[in-house]
Amino acid sequence: MKADDLFPPTSQNDLDEIVRQKRSKSIFVIIFLIIITATICFCSIFVGYADISPREVIEVWMGKGNWQNTYIVEQIRMPRIACSAVVGAGLAVAGMAMQALFKNPLASPSVLGISSGAAFGANLAIAFGIGAFFGSYSVSVMAFICCFITLLVVFAIATTRHGTTTILLLLAGVAVGSFFGGMTSFLQYFVDDADVLQSMVYWSMGSFAKCDWLDFKVSLIIVGVGVAVIMLRSKELNLLTLGDEQAKALGVNIPLTRTLVLLADALIVGGCVAISGTIGFVGLIIPHIFRTLVGPNHSYLGIICVFAGAIFMMVMDIIARNSMATEVPIGVLTSLLGAPFFVYIMRKKRNEIW
Repeated sequence: MKADDLFPPTSQNDLDEIVRQKRSKSIFVIIFLIIITATICFCSIFVGYADISPREVIEVWMGKGNWQNTYIVEQIRMPRIACSAVVGAGLAVAGMAMQALFKNPLASPSVLGISSGAAFGANLAIAFGIGAFFGSYSVSVMAFICCFITLLVVFAIATTRHGTTTILLLLAGVAVGSFFGGMTSFLQYFVDDADVLQSMVYWSMGSFAKCDWLDFKVSLIIVGVGVAVIMLRSKELNLLTLGDEQAKALGVNIPLTRTLVLLADALIVGGCVAISGTIGFVGLIIPHIFRTLVGPNHSYLGIICVFAGAIFMMVMDIIARNSMATEVPIGVLTSLLGAPFFVYIMRKKRNEIW
């Protein structure tokens, strides 16, 4: 239980002071995270299999570097760093929205089965060449398409003549996610080609190894639109954390807000999975940590999640490509970190008031 719960405000002045302190803390955290984001972006350019010094990087930026260093910095490391930042930011904001929508600190983008659906679509493209007319981006496009198909299926299952309730969406998401997870395993079981199977499994674990500037531009637009929609609904998310009845009494159009937020989440997850594969637990860890730290005001929390998610994913990517002789799939690292954190939340935060 927090200090604010033990000593609730007794006057309007006390309430204003608490709000002012929360706002000041949020602004400080945002500024701090911006500085850390810029620092990690710069430092991660020097990290990799090829040993490139800061001086050589600066020479590349000034147009004086040799062709090898220029290619490594501008065509491999910089787009990879940029993609990891976009994916981390997007998944963190998507997780924040899901936790607010379901009023549950254990919620994450995978709770509706969206990630599982995207993984199934990508494996279809890899195993059977479905969507081949999209060329080299067939895997990404199929992942994106199946992401939205999954959301439509979840909505179709959860919608009754009385409307679409949160609990039905949650249950439908778990069921559909399990189904697509089983279908993905089914595809992998019947693939004979070892190289194709390896590609399917590796992609399902998540990686930024093949990201380029086009991936970054496409994902930035798609993820950016989804993040913008959620940020524009931050006030509604604040009210939804009070409960559906209170939010409705305060004028929130709950069905519209829920639909827009879920569509935005699908857009974000689809855009992220399309370039990096399946990466779990980012949307669980980051929003919960900073919601506990700065409070549930989504106007600030959304901005914080953008930078904190980017930092987290860039650090994980640095570890993934430098911890062993061969690159470790980044989804493995996030799962190893996220699973214990999930258990911690479940055990220690079960009574937390939102």
